[in-house]
Amino acid sequence: MIDIQEILTYLPHRYPFLLVDRVLELDKGKRIVALKNVTVNEPFFPGHFPNQPILPGVLILEALAQAAAVLSFVTMERKPTPDSVVYYAGIDNARFKRPVVPGDQLLLEVEILRTMRHIWRYAARARVGEALAAEAEILCALKEGK
Repeated sequence: MIDIQEILTYLPHRYPFLLVDRVLELDKGKRIVALKNVTVNEPFFPGHFPNQPILPGVLILEALAQAAAVLSFVTMERKPTPDSVVYYAGIDNARFKRPVVPGDQLLLEVEILRTMRHIWRYAARARVGEALAAEAEILCALKEGK
């Protein structure tokens, strides 16, 4: 298990954009299961939507990418440098199956499908309990230096 203090050493994101609260499982080079606690205090809920708050789908994908970045750095057995950035290079077959609302615990499951140099392809799924909330194949690229 990786707690929030260690997660902060792998990701440059901070409030309000850090979307991974804890890593529950990690099999280096293979997969990660992380957790995002969804609270009503999130800064986007007053506008998305005022009478029925729903976690925006793009933020679910971002949370999956952040979990993928942690998996990648652990797999490479190193921490990012101050100039390291993991960019989205592609999102394929994204599907949203159920709304994610305040009070939900979003399980972020990411599996490495392929790596080539600094490009990583993942199968990613977000669940609330056993219910699939979203899924996609994501492609990320690691850029280092300025």
